[in-house]
Amino acid sequence: MTDEDLPPPAAGGFGRRRFLGYVLAATTLTTAAKLSIAPSAEGIVSPQPTDFLDLNDLMTVAALPTSHLITVNVNTDGTVSFALPRAEVGQGITTSTAMLIAEEMDVPLDRLRVTLADARPELLFNQLTGGSNTTIATFTPIRVAAAIARLRLLAAAAAELGVARSDVTLRGGVVTAPGHTGLDIGELAAKAASSRTEEVRVTLKGREDFTVIGTARNRVDALAAVTGRKTFAMDLQVPDAKPTMVCRPPTINGTVRSVANAATVRAMPGVTDVVTIATGVAVRAETFGQCIDAVRALQVSWGPGTAEGKSDDDVIAELRRAELPMGLPPLTPTVDTRFTFHFRSNSALETNCAIADVSGGRAEIWSSLKSPIVAKQKIAAKLGLPVSAVTVHVTEGGGSFGRRLFFDAALEAAEVSKKIGKPVKLMWHRADDSRQGRTHPMALSRVRATYLGSSVLGFKQVHTSVATDLGHGLGEMITALAASIPVGDLAFSETFFQLSQTMPYDFGVSNRVLNETDKGFNTGSMRNVYSPDMTCARELVVDRVASRMRKDPYQFRRGSLRSDRARAVLDKVAEAGSWGRRLPAGVAQGIAFHDEYRSMSAVLVELDCRPEAVGRTIRDAVTGPRVTKAVIAADVGLAVNPRGLEAQMMGCLMDGIALALTSSLHLRDGHFLEASWDNYFYTRQWNTPPDLQIFVMPPTTGDPGGAGELGVAASMAAVACAYGRATGTMPTTFPINHGVLSFEPKPTVPPIPQSPTDGLQHVR
Repeated sequence: MTDEDLPPPAAGGFGRRRFLGYVLAATTLTTAAKLSIAPSAEGIVSPQPTDFLDLNDLMTVAALPTSHLITVNVNTDGTVSFALPRAEVGQGITTSTAMLIAEEMDVPLDRLRVTLADARPELLFNQLTGGSNTTIATFTPIRVAAAIARLRLLAAAAAELGVARSDVTLRGGVVTAPGHTGLDIGELAAKAASSRTEEVRVTLKGREDFTVIGTARNRVDALAAVTGRKTFAMDLQVPDAKPTMVCRPPTINGTVRSVANAATVRAMPGVTDVVTIATGVAVRAETFGQCIDAVRALQVSWGPGTAEGKSDDDVIAELRRAELPMGLPPLTPTVDTRFTFHFRSNSALETNCAIADVSGGRAEIWSSLKSPIVAKQKIAAKLGLPVSAVTVHVTEGGGSFGRRLFFDAALEAAEVSKKIGKPVKLMWHRADDSRQGRTHPMALSRVRATYLGSSVLGFKQVHTSVATDLGHGLGEMITALAASIPVGDLAFSETFFQLSQTMPYDFGVSNRVLNETDKGFNTGSMRNVYSPDMTCARELVVDRVASRMRKDPYQFRRGSLRSDRARAVLDKVAEAGSWGRRLPAGVAQGIAFHDEYRSMSAVLVELDCRPEAVGRTIRDAVTGPRVTKAVIAADVGLAVNPRGLEAQMMGCLMDGIALALTSSLHLRDGHFLEASWDNYFYTRQWNTPPDLQIFVMPPTTGDPGGAGELGVAASMAAVACAYGRATGTMPTTFPINHGVLSFEPKPTVPPIPQSPTDGLQHVR
């Protein structure tokens, strides 16, 4: 019996493994999925809204109606191609996607060609990369399309060989039958194709039959990455697209009043164009070095910005005024603490960049974009062109952490290209991203835990933040506009907040409230968005309550967690990290837990706060405490590529260390003092733990959960808790070293520093 011979499904839809899909009319084999999935909720103690519907569920359901527009193609050369409607920015989704197709088709992984799809407005909500949603949303649609392709190839081979369908098998990209020479799938690609679109029923492999999914695989692009062959936006050779940079204002979002020496700068060596745009003064030249010289030479009169005159203390005072009341003081013992989280830069390793060619009533854009549909639509509006006249190519990116949800470089490049009538290759300077780029908003988080004896009776967290710009919406124009207008933005943020935050402990009556204020800053959905701050504050209070009750922090958490999955990850790090082992004075362990997007993580760290660690001499840096050991356990349900998940958790740990100890922006008189990564202190080599263990838990569900952001919050919280135990003082301001300015701020005029000429003096 074949899948096409199966009886129709029972009323109520298909089972977990049986789905409908399409074989599409095409010259070679092209298949797609048709899905309708009803999520089920597990029985959980003290259920919360996120137990039944969280942000990731919302994004996944929104993507379902257009899943049939995502197609798998079998080519005559024996390769299988797939245009992924998400952005690969180093998280490894091209690899995990290739693994899904290889699994269902029984085709070698090296035959897969996963590229990134251009902006496709018809996909609606199905082309947004964020919220750790890619693998969850595409896990079943991609497998369905691949499984249909396999069925069609088998049918075509049976017909070609004149044998029954049951006699043919597909292994390693070759279809074989007893007594016959094997047929490569490339030979069958045209024969398996259909002249009309047909609906097909398919059964997916069971987990017990997986040979690819769940196995540790190297990145499909690893060799290209380490040999410099991987292609990013700035590597593309678009004819006559010359280097372009922007002279930006000295304060956040300042405006151009006038340019005193445009003609003089235009006459500088290599400079071809100088033009004013919405965000500053753009310069196009033969080289980026000439662009830097020209930007530094410009004499611009600037209007005030949107944060004019403000410094850190001003924003903190504003947040205090906006803080919602906690209610009447309880009659039982409480822990009531307020935490401050400073601005943090959202700059990625690859600086912000885009290529644009606008001419003849059309526009073509190349950039790493996580919301390309909105980018295409807004660029079209900016240029006064129909959306159909704008082509947006999504390139691979060197990091994002939420930064690529915004397409400001692409918008600028399009504006410059239109004004000068020439293609441009626009790149932001590192100083641009620190000072004018996207930031994680400053926030206050007040936590009140009430307890009596050995029971926590209630837990309330009031989070007050500079507004997070969620103007990308869910990836298309309607929700993007809803998230941007004054009457809708707070509701959108509140929805995002409530559907992404959980209370993992059985702490009686628990609730959390968000209030946002001050839209004068360029903020964004930095990796894990609200969770690092929320979880860090919560876990510190959990430690404090445990101390008040004279309980061990690990055992207190373990006894309060709401599920066996949660206890398992906590137990794993406690066991592997030898929780409670004797350490020198000034060195301590911290442990923390975080769950989100149907996944769970726990982190244990050891932190050295002794004078010899804190007082190390590092040039132009605040050294502070040193993380000497870290243990991470992650349960994502089903890990498609455990090796990729390990890499994700390692990156999450580095983020968490930075957020807890060193990584922040200092606001002074309307601008940030940091001007590059040499004085924006993300985790450096000298502060990474020499002892690191990462455990991917065995599969606990049949489907993958969110993973890309999962480890950030728990890592930050574990470091903070370790600091509190090592010093005897619970930290309340983050990063812990924010109060020490260890560098001489660079001038804001000119807006970017001179390129270094000799770094040998710093080599030891």
